[in-house]
Amino acid sequence: MSDDNPSCLSHVSIGTDDFERATAFYDRVLGTLGIGRIMEHPGAVAYGKVYPEFWVQRPLDGAPASAGNGSHVGFFATSKAEVEAFHREGVAAGAADEGAPGPRPEYGEPYYGAFLRDPDGHKIEATFWDQELARKLGMG
Repeated sequence: MSDDNPSCLSHVSIGTDDFERATAFYDRVLGTLGIGRIMEHPGAVAYGKVYPEFWVQRPLDGAPASAGNGSHVGFFATSKAEVEAFHREGVAAGAADEGAPGPRPEYGEPYYGAFLRDPDGHKIEATFWDQELARKLGMG
């Protein structure tokens, strides 16, 4: 990876027992954020914008997949409209609403996000940090 990669994580992986359903879901939902397939292997697909950062895969040990209690994966959005599209497409693709798009002042005034549970039960989020509002508030 290049030195200009701002990410602090290499990647995150989630498991699924229905690989075709899961990848169809993530193709549709992550597409609203400009995220697409970067790599594919049998039983695994990596998504990202430049690097393979988010993997959807069948568990390597062959045991059933499970969702982590208390964990979720947050994806960057570049606008409130992207957060709204992520939520709308996710629900349309079979996700459960875990928090409609809107401000989350408890996370900071510039924070705008939406939460979903994917068809496998994994909690995911799209979030937009309003830089303009943050500057006005003296936060950046």
